[in-house]
Amino acid sequence: MDIGFREILLILLIILILFGAKRIPEMMKAMGQGVKEFKKAARDIQSDDEPSAPTPPAKTPAEPKNNA
Repeated sequence: MDIGFREILLILLIILILFGAKRIPEMMKAMGQGVKEFKKAARDIQSDDEPSAPTPPAKTPAEPKNNA
């Protein structure tokens, strides 16, 4: 069952009638921002999962000797 040109045109016409021509660009902008945030969060999670290079332990300075 393929979706043809007529079906796509009918769906777009129904969306246009339901939401109006003024509201559709606002909805698309909000959807784009949502996708952008989702991708950013996915990248952050992926970078958190990757093992980082082990850092060498910090060297503590030697205590000064008291010559009493």
